[in-house]
Parts: sequence; C-alpha cells; structure tokens
Amino acid sequence: MELVQQYSGIFHIILVILALLTICCLIRAVMGPTIADRLVAVNMMGTIVMVIIAVLGLLMDEDYLVDICLIYAMISFLAVVVLTKVYTGVYKEHRERLEKKCREEEKEE
Repeated sequence: MELVQQYSGIFHIILVILALLTICCLIRAVMGPTIADRLVAVNMMGTIVMVIIAVLGLLMDEDYLVDICLIYAMISFLAVVVLTKVYTGVYKEHRERLEKKCREEEKEE
C-alpha cells in the first residue's frame, strides 16, 4: 500500500491521459469514415475503460473493482463480436443487392 501512495501522483496523471484517449476514441467512433474504424474505436474504448477501472481499484484499494473490470472485459468482447456480426450481415446484404441490380441491368441490355 505504501508503494501505491508513493506513485499516487503518477496514477492520477495516467488516469487523465486515459480519459483524454477515451475522448479521442469516442470522436473516432462517431466520425470514423468506415465501419471498421468505428469498431476498432469502440473496442479501444472498452480496453481503456478496463485499464481505468483497474487503476482506480489500485488507488482506492478496492478489490471488487478488479472483478468489475473482468466482467466489463467480457461484456466489451461480446459487444464487439455482435457489432462485427451485424456489420458483416449488412455488408453481405448490400453486396447481394448490388449483384442483383447488375444482373437486372445485364438482362435489360
């Protein structure tokens, strides 16, 4: 515990930097030019939040925050998997529509 008190200032600086990085990832998730950029940004935000929770657990000497961090990791992983599945389905549907449209145009000619 003494070591944590000695490095308390560094941990606070790390928390501020992680908060700024989370905001940057949020901006990328909103403005990202592609869906892949958005998925990576959401995944990165989940990872940063897990690190923030772990550092807070260390600073506050609360062991249950590590358990919350692990649960959050599982939820974040599932969210990224679901978002990827949805994106893949939308992409396949869009590709099938384009192929159908191309076939119809070829038949008309």
